[in-house]
Amino acid sequence: MTQRIGTAGLLRRAATGATAVLAATTLLAGCSGGGAEDSSGPSPSSSPSADPKAALLASVPDDKDPAFRFGGTDEEGAAISGLVDPAAKGTELSVTQKNTDPEFTMKLSFRVIEERSWMKVAFVGADELAAQLKLPKKWMELDESKIKDPAGVPGYEGPDPGNAGVIIENASGVTQQPDGSYAGTVDVTADPDMKEALEVDEAALGDKARAIPFTATIGPDGNLATLALKIPAAGKKKAVTYSVKYYDFGTAPKLAAPAGSEAQAAPATAYEMLNG
Repeated sequence: MTQRIGTAGLLRRAATGATAVLAATTLLAGCSGGGAEDSSGPSPSSSPSADPKAALLASVPDDKDPAFRFGGTDEEGAAISGLVDPAAKGTELSVTQKNTDPEFTMKLSFRVIEERSWMKVAFVGADELAAQLKLPKKWMELDESKIKDPAGVPGYEGPDPGNAGVIIENASGVTQQPDGSYAGTVDVTADPDMKEALEVDEAALGDKARAIPFTATIGPDGNLATLALKIPAAGKKKAVTYSVKYYDFGTAPKLAAPAGSEAQAAPATAYEMLNG
């Protein structure tokens, strides 16, 4: 099954809506996406594979995996980080917006457990904003009926949030390199959902869209560690790397619904942020 991809893009758009609300307070002058993923992680596997593509597909996270962390960048370079707990059918995701005048950072996070979702907003360097916007520092449970576009809020869509699986499935010429890493090309037009989520300009890319270079590594634990899809510049779009990183399998914390004093119902301001 092809899952919706571009989760970082969803968070980026949600953060953009949040920024619009913050701008209304006149305390903001403008924001730009940012954030960095954890640079640590497993090293590439050096064991040769008889079928490199099959080896990569077998390493993609599935429902049997323990909780793990992930990070990456979407088709526009927005950074995302979080964790997935397949047993709980849950995920937690965060994206960061940085502001320069005044200088502070806003971190927008979502936690999803099955059909329930919560949002948390944290301000670094501007605590007064949370008070002015009447936003609590705890998790805010969301009511989907109050959100104009429910698809704009992340949901649990399986254990492969970066959809490495669908990317690898549409890869060809996959080879294992001397250092144990993998390389090949991907036809990003082969799957309509993938093409739409990556916001590929097929007309501008031309034949290049059918052979986008990618690299990947498998960690010593047999799990996919990294995947990077290098989308070249085309038309008005700059060159960008769509990247996925999976790590800390079995050591990441398990997810549970925020309970008691950890959460409350989301106030009106939260929906204003999400609805833009």
